[in-house]
Amino acid sequence: MKIEDSILQYNFKSDEEKLLVNFIYTYGWLSSLQLHFFKPYGISSQQYNVLRILRGQYKNPVSVGLIQERMMDKMSNASRLIDKLKQKELVQRNECPSDRRQMNILITQKGLDLLNEIDNNLTLINSFSCALNKTEKQTLNNLLDKLRN
Repeated sequence: MKIEDSILQYNFKSDEEKLLVNFIYTYGWLSSLQLHFFKPYGISSQQYNVLRILRGQYKNPVSVGLIQERMMDKMSNASRLIDKLKQKELVQRNECPSDRRQMNILITQKGLDLLNEIDNNLTLINSFSCALNKTEKQTLNNLLDKLRN
């Protein structure tokens, strides 16, 4: 569906304004898809992002700062997300032996098991792009990368 039909606005001041509105609308649409996808797992997309970062560093303790640095949503509060994941026993947090002000974060086996379960169902969330063929997906990825440079 065209953005004009989705928001019932048929005139834009410029292509740039339309592009910005389209990005914002699409971000909201994708966020809603993620919310519904992750709900049965009892986590948010931001918590999923933290778990993936920790899985990538598995067996190596990670600082909260490193997690924050690697998160896709830079506005998320990594400490709060880690606290919620700890309550769910998906991560463990230990004091760093060399710097007591720093905390070491590790994913638990329960966290790894949850990620494996989610991995088995990722086709459900990734199906949002089924309207695009392989070449279109590659082109869109390249264009998004180009915009951020």
